[in-house]
Amino acid sequence: MLDNLTQRLAKVVKTMRGEARLTEANTAEMLREVRLALLEADVALPAVREFIAKVKEKALGEEVIGSLSPGQALVGVVQKELAALMGADLGPEAAQLSFAQQPPAIILMAGLQGVGKTTTTGKLAKYLREQKKKKVLTVSADVYRPAAIAQLESVTKQVGADFFPSTANDKPVDIARNALDWAKKHYHDVLIIDTAGRLGIDEAMMQEIAAVHAAVNPVETLFVVDAMLGQDAINTAKAFNDALPLTGVVLTKLDGDSRGGAALSVRHVTGKPIKFAGVSEKLDGLEAFDPTRMANRVLGMGDILALVEEARKGVDMQAAADMANKIKSGGKFDMNDFKAQLTQMKKMGGMSGLLDKLPAQFQQAAAGANMDQAEKQVRRMCGIIDSMTPLERAKPELIKANRKRRIAAGAGVQVQEVNRMLNQYDQMNTMMKKLKGGGLMKMMRGMKGMMPGMR
Repeated sequence: MLDNLTQRLAKVVKTMRGEARLTEANTAEMLREVRLALLEADVALPAVREFIAKVKEKALGEEVIGSLSPGQALVGVVQKELAALMGADLGPEAAQLSFAQQPPAIILMAGLQGVGKTTTTGKLAKYLREQKKKKVLTVSADVYRPAAIAQLESVTKQVGADFFPSTANDKPVDIARNALDWAKKHYHDVLIIDTAGRLGIDEAMMQEIAAVHAAVNPVETLFVVDAMLGQDAINTAKAFNDALPLTGVVLTKLDGDSRGGAALSVRHVTGKPIKFAGVSEKLDGLEAFDPTRMANRVLGMGDILALVEEARKGVDMQAAADMANKIKSGGKFDMNDFKAQLTQMKKMGGMSGLLDKLPAQFQQAAAGANMDQAEKQVRRMCGIIDSMTPLERAKPELIKANRKRRIAAGAGVQVQEVNRMLNQYDQMNTMMKKLKGGGLMKMMRGMKGMMPGMR
């Protein structure tokens, strides 16, 4: 995510921090590097100009010049202005969805065809159900795209929300009104309306979505935009902002965009806050957008809060507590426990998902590791454990030559892979014994040796 921009800015940040004294010359050189990094990332030129002007003004101010460590003070200025560019200056409430109306709160999804509106509607329904405890109804007013209605019905069922059926013969305004009537009668907290997109901006499309908006008066009108569109995203954002009273932006496919210009430009062009970001194709891959934390990630400072939240969501806290108590009381760490650890890691988004949220220096340390290969190996290790008998999982020391051959055949792998997995289990077992006395550093050192691809 935003890899190129992060790498460029992380280098600039490192240089800035090392400056014992700021002069007009070295400040100008650093700002030039920041400007080039932003332009290469496809950030809109007006946004770049405004950003550089603000940083320059504050960089030559008393706060930075008079600081004992002016280099670090300048990094702070860049971080603060980058966060402001993405919406931090609008205040924390701006990025929150509003439910300040008589239920159901209506959310209208707008955007071009192919940006991921329908999938994002499903992701948002899941987010509102699980994070906000809302009863959610979705409806498709897209009567043009083949299978659009069926697609929304499918993703809605997958996330456990309710779906209001519509047909390609219905009119979008009628669909929206009927869904609203149904939502009121069945006490839904939120109604999400997925509207039709087009391959380009056209007048008929804008008139139709404006008519739907007028018919139901949504509390939130979210502009869904593909982060990989670059400069095109800015033009589209402007057209939609002129036609509709947008309340916020949802960036999709942010995980596939190494440049990230749209994330930094769309807010500047529309003046509306970015409320959500799609960070993976999975239905739980939607994050509430936090400009300050995103600025930290872009500058290579990582997002430890997101890592903690990911852990909280993915880790079974009761299972983790039971494991800790078992180890502390002298219980044996067996293959079932080993598989449980691997499964927890997969739930947290795998190694690449975790690495993305770590500060730049940790990412550089793991730069040589093939994360995709490592994740494949984790899946294979789980398959090998599944091929064991309950007795073998409880007592791995019983696994000798004949058993290894049978397990390898059952898992569809070579015996060498079974041996490698058993070695990694032994390393983890040794680490768990050391952890009886506590110590995070012991665990981190052990993890480095235990995990495939992280040697």
